[in-house]
Amino acid sequence: MTLTYQAPLRDMRFVMDEWLDAASWWRDVPEWQDLDSHTAQQVLEQAARFVEERIAPLNASADLEGCHFDAGKVTTPAGFSKSYAEFVEAGWPTLSLDTAHGGQGLPQLLDVALQEMLAGANHAWLMSPGLTHGATACLQRYGSERVKRELLPKVASGEWLSTMCLTEPQAGSDVGLIRSRATAAPGTDGYFIDGSKIFISGGAHDLTENIVHLVLARLPDAPPGTKGLSLFVVPEWLAGDDAGRSRNGVHCEGIEKKMGLKGSPTCTMRFERAFGWLVGEAHRGLACLFVMMNAARLQVAMQGLGHAHTAWQRSRAYAQERAQMRAPSVPLDATVAPGQASPIAFHPAMRRILMELRAVVEGERAIGYWTAHWLDVGARHADAAEREQAAQLASLLTPIAKAFFTANGFDAASNALQVFGGYGYIHEYGIEQTLRDSRVSMLYEGTNEIQAIDLLVRKVLPDGSQALGLLLRHVRAEAQFCEESDPLVRSAGVKLRELVEAVERTTQAIKTRQAHDPETAYRVADDYLAMLGWMLLAFAWARTLRIAAPLHDSEAFYVEKRETGRFFFDYPLAAFAYRRSLVEAGCVATLPHV
Repeated sequence: MTLTYQAPLRDMRFVMDEWLDAASWWRDVPEWQDLDSHTAQQVLEQAARFVEERIAPLNASADLEGCHFDAGKVTTPAGFSKSYAEFVEAGWPTLSLDTAHGGQGLPQLLDVALQEMLAGANHAWLMSPGLTHGATACLQRYGSERVKRELLPKVASGEWLSTMCLTEPQAGSDVGLIRSRATAAPGTDGYFIDGSKIFISGGAHDLTENIVHLVLARLPDAPPGTKGLSLFVVPEWLAGDDAGRSRNGVHCEGIEKKMGLKGSPTCTMRFERAFGWLVGEAHRGLACLFVMMNAARLQVAMQGLGHAHTAWQRSRAYAQERAQMRAPSVPLDATVAPGQASPIAFHPAMRRILMELRAVVEGERAIGYWTAHWLDVGARHADAAEREQAAQLASLLTPIAKAFFTANGFDAASNALQVFGGYGYIHEYGIEQTLRDSRVSMLYEGTNEIQAIDLLVRKVLPDGSQALGLLLRHVRAEAQFCEESDPLVRSAGVKLRELVEAVERTTQAIKTRQAHDPETAYRVADDYLAMLGWMLLAFAWARTLRIAAPLHDSEAFYVEKRETGRFFFDYPLAAFAYRRSLVEAGCVATLPHV
């Protein structure tokens, strides 16, 4: 029985090589002309070996040990510090970093696959280095020349880790309530930061010799609300004149006792005359931070996928070995002696759970990698118009992926625990840890409800659904391709086209109602996002069926793809109609105040 993490390399290869045909586009990018599918797979194989051998074995033990806090110092679980040093030495933090900043310059697509592996293997371990990519992008774009010279190279390489310090006791999702202050440091090019922050992942640890904090605070002349926030970069340690270093006014006052992710220190931080530098323009801190937050949101989406994959992998292995009762039917190639119990994987109730897990996991992998592909196109395409359209698509897809994937990750863990029965409720089988660890992904980097509002209120309605129209054109084109194929694929294409039409009608109904009831979009946003999520899974499976259907005599992999695709359109896709019905109800009904 496989209870340790195994990277889904075969399916990753399918998505990259066949579903996306990424290598064909890479050849059009000067920097990637030598990057082919074989090289990309070698990278992923090396990543999988490192994750499976060095990161995954620490997952269960770190959950039991947790982090230790003593007089302001934090010690991470056994093995974390050493494995992180190996991670940096192998160059994994710089995988997709621009070569101009010491990176390997590979596509975001490969980095997203690495993030999926790390999250699925050991989410708590990932939490401390998880912001490296976003912090690097933020400092690269908005940092001063001094910051780029003295801090950026060490952050980008992973030699120093970084944090994102937003939340305060009175300011969670509403960052406009932040009270931390910044004042000019006389005779320097920097500022003193004073204030307290909570829920800071990796605010203190023993993984690196320095930690670079990105802190939101207010200058003395700041206007109220979000328009008065500035961003500062504040190292824990400052370089000294004698080539030594001095401790900055950054203090960890404690770590949280949490539901999950016990191997990751979630810190309460106090900044007391902590010296730092302004990042970007004064009072424009949120604009600078969005670069970091957007990168983080796609990574969080991949955490949801990683949790779902781990849940599927473990529950499938358990169900194939655990025998209970006699199933009403058995596979044609299986034999069960009279009176002998059947593996629970043969029972219809368990088969349905396992198939739903698989359908969601493999569909989300395609959509998550597709989103990363659009980020690559937006950054590297030679044509400015193509870059702009790719950026629009990635911006629209990111909140959907973050909210939809993480909600499904938690549901997947819960459903997988049901497969284990009573054994799932105890620690040694691992699935209860996945359930606990997965829950927080629905909360941070903007709660899922905020992602839904971002999608509908800020990205669909204001621009006349231009970005949505672009997405629907891609989905409709796939539906047309499928309708011109064999009967199985044609049926999927017809259903996919109907989903596109339903989304268009529902979006128009929201617009019409919103004109008379301004609360409408806020009321239906969650269900609207989920509706689009199910449409995207249908898009993923329609394309998968179109690829797999002609390969009748091929390996079992494609046979399973066809079976799973057929199942998806017969069963899980019913969730689209359910979510749409809730949107329609929300367009008519109102919510009482409680």
